[in-house]
Amino acid sequence: MLVLLPPSETKSDGGKDAPLDLAELSMPQLTETRELLVQTLVDLAADVEASCEALGLGPTQADEVERNAKLWVSATRPALQRYTGVLFDALDAKSFTRAQRAKALDRIAIGSALFGAVRAGDLIPAYRLSGGSKLPGMGTLRSLWKPELPKALAAEADGLVIDLRSGTYQDLGPVPDALIATVLTEKPDGTRTVVSHFNKHHKGLLARALVVSRGEPTDIKGVARVASKAGLRVEIASERELIILTD
Repeated sequence: MLVLLPPSETKSDGGKDAPLDLAELSMPQLTETRELLVQTLVDLAADVEASCEALGLGPTQADEVERNAKLWVSATRPALQRYTGVLFDALDAKSFTRAQRAKALDRIAIGSALFGAVRAGDLIPAYRLSGGSKLPGMGTLRSLWKPELPKALAAEADGLVIDLRSGTYQDLGPVPDALIATVLTEKPDGTRTVVSHFNKHHKGLLARALVVSRGEPTDIKGVARVASKAGLRVEIASERELIILTD
């Protein structure tokens, strides 16, 4: 089972591990594109104004450009600790037992505009690059990743894939047979609307349930059982779509 998470714009600072070594990352078939993008961000960081424009940053976010300038030399930490925000708060990796952490390292991958995708234990630096960014002199990130990322993810998967990435990151590397989860709010009159604010929170809870579960779901019914046991209210919409309902 492979659980694919979206990245977050926010990332933790610092780290205790050696600087980025692309050769040590999972999915080595992506190394060439990773190297191209890392070096492009480092070079672009020499021009703060151009970096801010390309990355969609405001004038008070120059520290994000500084992160990119130091991509080759800054300390790294496991991806599971690097990404922060609502989804990762709900995942709550800090509370994992040793056995649960081992499962997380085995089961979780995280989409990335810069690296394509990484496994939970891959050592990466803090950086700023979004899936919708367009770097000077390049095509879209989708045009760079789509020819190779789907194959890399397919090779990485061993059985069921649960793709919790947002649409932007799914477009970078589609996994056609993956299961997806849609979060809906159900109102008292029975009508349902797509959730925006709590979408990441509930996907984080689902990811946590899939990590800490002793079971190994092989289909959407198994995923639904794991989610229900974790206290989530779910419905199966189709062979590939799970609905998570909130009040």
